[in-house]
Amino acid sequence: MPAPSAVETPPRRVPRSKASRASAARRGRRRARVRSRWPRVALAVAVPVVLVSVFLIGAGFLARSLDDVFGGYRADPVPAVAGYRVEQLANACTIVVAGRDLGLDARDQTIAVMTAMGESSLRNLDYGDWETNGVRNPDGSRTTSMGLFQQQDSWGSREARLDPYTAAVLFYRAMTDRVPDRASLEPTLVAHRTQVNDDADHYARYWDRAVRVVAAVTGSPQPGDSIDGIPQCPAA
Repeated sequence: MPAPSAVETPPRRVPRSKASRASAARRGRRRARVRSRWPRVALAVAVPVVLVSVFLIGAGFLARSLDDVFGGYRADPVPAVAGYRVEQLANACTIVVAGRDLGLDARDQTIAVMTAMGESSLRNLDYGDWETNGVRNPDGSRTTSMGLFQQQDSWGSREARLDPYTAAVLFYRAMTDRVPDRASLEPTLVAHRTQVNDDADHYARYWDRAVRVVAAVTGSPQPGDSIDGIPQCPAA
């Protein structure tokens, strides 16, 4: 008979002393504190980074928005007069020249520039109130306004209304026909009777700006304005 094998006795665990148990507990607490600190540290770092990023993005957007609205706020200002830039001032110059060619005086020319400011902000738009606001005529038909003066089909062909010089001539001819007593009227009333718009006072807010623009493009800028970099009308 084979001899019975010896029964292996498992090693006895040596009980740890109170000191070793306390040391192990302290290490465990330190590890727990370190683990618990990491989310707070990460959050403390992430929040400032996010706030700085949002600030920079917002500042860039604000700068672009201000540049769109106020041409002269930057350190390197875009040439402008009364908020109107080169392309718009060139259109003002065209309006002035058209008035001169018809033998009209500076006041009539300034009224025309004021009117174009109120209608299109001196931009030669190929669309009008119907496209932007769904505006209809009193008879319910769609408006067909376009160009510097936002003239409808009854004023002339599309090509004529989109040519700044021709559009200005159309305006001047209507003004002389419809408002023969314009010298005794407020500029906004002259524009109102010419354009036949709803609000007789609509153009009043643009008069002072028109005066500044006409003075600048004709070489006699008002105090505070400059002719540097802006279009100049040919001498009369």
